[in-house]
Amino acid sequence: MDSPELTEAEFAQMKPAKEVLPQSFFEKLAQARKAGRPRIEKPKQAVTLRVDPDVIERFQRQGKDWRARMSEALRKASGS
Repeated sequence: MDSPELTEAEFAQMKPAKEVLPQSFFEKLAQARKAGRPRIEKPKQAVTLRVDPDVIERFQRQGKDWRARMSEALRKASGS
């Protein structure tokens, strides 16, 4: 187990978060909740695409972010 269960004595010593954390924490939390997730003008679209295994392997060998590099190669090939 990563952390042991709290004892009755530990529970008795606990205080509400508002008594322990600064007010600025709760103000920023409220602002973040109001703002929500940022809107993306042109979100990427999920597609199903059949690609030869050697092509995928070539991009994957280049390491992390291989999907972004593949997208950029498609963008260049399409003339965009």
